[in-house]
Amino acid sequence: MIKSALGIAVSVIALVVAAPAAQAATSSATKASSKKHSAKKSHAKHKAGHVRHASARISSGSSKAAKTAHGDHKSGYQHVAYSPSTEVHAAPPVITAGDLAGLNLTHDPLALRSNAAVVIDQATSQVLFEKNAAVALPIASLTKLMTATIVVEAHQNMDEVLEVTSDDIDRERNSTSRLRVGSKMTRSNMLHIALMSSENRAASALGRNYPGGLPAFVAAMNAKAKALGMLDTRYVDSTGLSSQNVSSARDLSKLVVAAYQHPIIREYSTDTRYVVDTGGHRQLQYINSNRLVMNPGWEIGLQKTGYIAEAGRCLLMQTTVNGRRVVMVFLDSKGKDSRLADAGRVRRWLEISKPQALKPAPAHQG
Repeated sequence: MIKSALGIAVSVIALVVAAPAAQAATSSATKASSKKHSAKKSHAKHKAGHVRHASARISSGSSKAAKTAHGDHKSGYQHVAYSPSTEVHAAPPVITAGDLAGLNLTHDPLALRSNAAVVIDQATSQVLFEKNAAVALPIASLTKLMTATIVVEAHQNMDEVLEVTSDDIDRERNSTSRLRVGSKMTRSNMLHIALMSSENRAASALGRNYPGGLPAFVAAMNAKAKALGMLDTRYVDSTGLSSQNVSSARDLSKLVVAAYQHPIIREYSTDTRYVVDTGGHRQLQYINSNRLVMNPGWEIGLQKTGYIAEAGRCLLMQTTVNGRRVVMVFLDSKGKDSRLADAGRVRRWLEISKPQALKPAPAHQG
């Protein structure tokens, strides 16, 4: 509808610009015709040259107007779609699922930039802080923490070599990957870079190479979520590229507690750098997608980041603050580094306030 409206607007602009030029051309042509039989041959040639010259100017002006209209159309699509009152060249805001649900209107005492968040005491699972914590939202690559949990608990051979195929290409968003089709590496390495650097093709390959293939893998993900009492959670793929992968901050805190029991998930998710051999003497170096693991001021035992447009910036972590183990989950944060800043705000609040539980954690269901 927006494109159609803009197309009409551009046509009107072109007509408005071209109309005076067309009138001028018609007037000149009429005058030239009325004097055609009475004027001398040389004068007629002069007049014809004048008309051609005027036509050239009109043509040039129309071309310029068309380019301007086309430019306005191209840069004006986002302008009309998001904020008609702003400059045409202003970057449009990203509207997330949380924004559409009105979560951005929620204020909290820590002034978090995340639309949803929860902080729990890991030992007791009691809630220390929450903000829209029970709302199901797209979770992007936070999905990969459940992917890792299913792989590890299935006790598959971690030394088995898996191959990236065309089935692992992202046709949901057409995102790029450093892993070429035909790359081969162990299941262990696939898991490592999926957790540490959110490598989508690695996560896809892990799901495909589960007994029964990806459908069985997704079924196992949803069964595990149900067993953990994650009642607001639903998975449709192993990567998180689909916005249909949804969960709540409260549900994800339960997953963090469960996944933390596996040393390999703790190690791989918090590794800072890792080099993998993809076959054919080709090596790739990956770095952690969460800069906080490289900060000596943080003691992080497990983490995962995530981002797609519908989900905003997401982060979950297990960390220790003043000797207290806590789990933090941030969903739909605004700004590239805002989720990390939110983690810093929560940590300072924990250090200063030393809060007790707001309420007991909900009973485990499964």
